[in-house]
This record gives sequence, C-alpha cells and structure tokens, in this order.
Amino acid sequence: MKLRLFPQENAGLDLLSRMASQAVRGTATLSEALGAEPAEFPRLAEELHALEAETTELHFALMTQMRTSFINPLPREDLYDLSLILLAAMERLDSAAEIISLYKLTNVSRRAAEQLEVVGRQSELTVAAMRTLASLEDLEDYWIEMLRLSKRVERTHRMWLAELANDHKALSYIRHRDLADQLAAASKELRRVGTYVGNILVRES
Repeated sequence: MKLRLFPQENAGLDLLSRMASQAVRGTATLSEALGAEPAEFPRLAEELHALEAETTELHFALMTQMRTSFINPLPREDLYDLSLILLAAMERLDSAAEIISLYKLTNVSRRAAEQLEVVGRQSELTVAAMRTLASLEDLEDYWIEMLRLSKRVERTHRMWLAELANDHKALSYIRHRDLADQLAAASKELRRVGTYVGNILVRES
C-alpha cells in the first residue's frame, strides 16, 4: 500500500527532480573537461556556470511555487531544504569546472573520473527519488544506496590525496587537491539529500 503525504500537487517535486537533472548534466560536462585540451576549458567552465545559473532559477521557481500553491507535496520546509542541498551540489560541480579552467589542470588523476562516475550515479538516483517523494515508494533503497556510494567516494578521495602527496610538488598538490575536494563535496551534498529523505521516511513511518 502506497503512503501519500500530500498527493494533490507534485509541481514542487518535479522542480526538485529537474534540479537533480542539472547535476547529471554537470557531471557529464566535467567528464568532458577531464579529457579536453586546455583551450576548451573556458567554454566548458561557462557551460557549468550556465547549468548552475539554471539550477538557481529552478530553486527560485520552487520558492515561488511554494508560496502560491495551497497544497504542496511535502511540508514547505522540506522542499526548501532539499532544494538548497541540490543547489549546493551544483555549486560544487561548478567550482570544480572553474578550478580546471583557472589552473589549466591537465593530466588529472584517474581518480577524478572515478569520482565523477559515482557523483553522476548519485545524481541519477536522486532524479528518480525526487519524483516519488509524495508516495515514499522504494525510497529506503535509495537512502541505502546513496550512503553506499558516498562511502565509495570517501575512500577514493583518500587514495587520491595520498597519491597527490607522493607525486606532486606543493603548488601542484594544492591545485589538484582543490579539485579533489570539490568533487568529494559534491558527493557529500548529494548524500545529504539521501539522509534527508531517510529522515522523512522515519518521520512519516
């Protein structure tokens, strides 16, 4: 039997799902940047800036929707908090692209691609999860999988930093670590979405 909180109006969940879709697009653009020539970095960074700006507009649209809709699919504070976390994840991806462009980072560790693969998967799962928040169907699996993926990112991040310390001089280390930290932070923000969904599940059970 499906549990519904406020099934009458799901526009807010659609906006959250669209915000998560922006992160999927962001990871794809970042993956392209990892294999691009330095001359392409500014263009790809601008693509991420545009995605971040679109995500911000979706956040504002959600705020407007919450104010003008009599019935929302979740309490307004939940919609707002989830939106802020998704925006923060997109901001981290945007920062990663800017770092690549500003520092003209080349020969980036394969750990970056590993991180992006996981962040992309987290984003894809979140797209689907946001659409089903009104019914809370199958979200326990989402919550658990997001935790598992975030632990994988944390392990990869530690290995990446250890390799950087062994293979790079101080300035290069700082620049590459900056990139590593932004990707790990993006994953952490998406994990926060999963944790928040877990809190909703416990609260409404």
